[in-house]
Amino acid sequence: MDLSFSREYEQFRRGIRAFLESHRHLAPNTTELRHKSVLEWQRLLIDKGFTARTIPREYGGAGLPTDILKSYMIGEEFARARISTGLGGQGISMLVPTLLELGTEEQKQQFIPPTLSGEMIWCQGYSEPGAGSDLASLRTSAVLDGDEWVVNGQKIWTSTAHLADWIFCLVRTEPDAPKHRGISFLLFSMKTPGIEVRPLVDMTMNRNFNEVFFTDVRVPKDQIVGRRGDGWMVANTILKNERDSLADPNQAQARLNGLVELMRTETIDGVRIIDKPEFCDRLMRLQGRALANRFNDLRNLSNRLRGSTDGALAQMIVKLQGTELRHDIEGLAIDVMGETGLAYGSNPYLRDKGSWQFQYMFYLGLIIGGGTSQIQKNIISERGLGMPREPRPQTA
Repeated sequence: MDLSFSREYEQFRRGIRAFLESHRHLAPNTTELRHKSVLEWQRLLIDKGFTARTIPREYGGAGLPTDILKSYMIGEEFARARISTGLGGQGISMLVPTLLELGTEEQKQQFIPPTLSGEMIWCQGYSEPGAGSDLASLRTSAVLDGDEWVVNGQKIWTSTAHLADWIFCLVRTEPDAPKHRGISFLLFSMKTPGIEVRPLVDMTMNRNFNEVFFTDVRVPKDQIVGRRGDGWMVANTILKNERDSLADPNQAQARLNGLVELMRTETIDGVRIIDKPEFCDRLMRLQGRALANRFNDLRNLSNRLRGSTDGALAQMIVKLQGTELRHDIEGLAIDVMGETGLAYGSNPYLRDKGSWQFQYMFYLGLIIGGGTSQIQKNIISERGLGMPREPRPQTA
């Protein structure tokens, strides 16, 4: 197998590296979504074609032709340099590609440009108290009243709801239809009367999740993506893009490189951690898993270059293996730091601003979010390996 690139692509890679070297000082060092440096960096990356690369210019993108290899190289080089690839999240990574595929021209014009620029932040109204892994059991309702939908119900684990300008939301519009039918996909402003957001503080001690309550929320009739009752199809398009964004192998490799550096500087009785056999063994196991993830990513890249459309199972494998790998990388870093690894928050002994501790807990959440590892394994075994379906409980 020849994994080398042509002269054209190697020249493109050198161009990425030159950009990163000359513009590194402009990269934001904050995760605050509305920070000036974040928005300016996003505009620069779009102008240079390093993000929103293939999205048409009329929708705020770079308007460049599709080239999977170049997009792959961009992700690889930005991760190697540990520099932000720009804004992502639910609006850019999940909703924008869905609108490009399924939205009306008016919806594309209205929502994609401000989302790409970071001016419009989105949250995702999917999970409910009684509909998590079994999402199709959702009960939040939308009843058509003239030219408006009237929405009532509750969502939970809604990331960034306290910051979001808009929400894309699954609602049940045909209560008598089978549960995978009769669901619709609505877009509406979080400033609409009747919406209440309550914070859920997670174990990172941050408000990453929320409960959202809807009481007679009125939504214009045309703010629906796809046809009425076809929301489950739209939801699966979103979930496909979500899995792609949760476990980037390039980011895992960059994090692993940071772990190696940490192990070279931390010591026990004057001996570098990386020279301790028990720690070195754990590191090598993680390196093997990271290489497996990378080679699987290259296999997926080859499939896309051949035009293969059978990518759903591959994405589930990436999500399953990638989130568990990241959790274990962060966990080894905490062990490497010894007592300092227990520090958190404003503790003056924190290493790397506490990012190892934060990411350790954050990725434990991602092992659950976006489809639990148990659910991913069931789907991979049943649909990918042809194993018998898991027994379902008998219903009266």
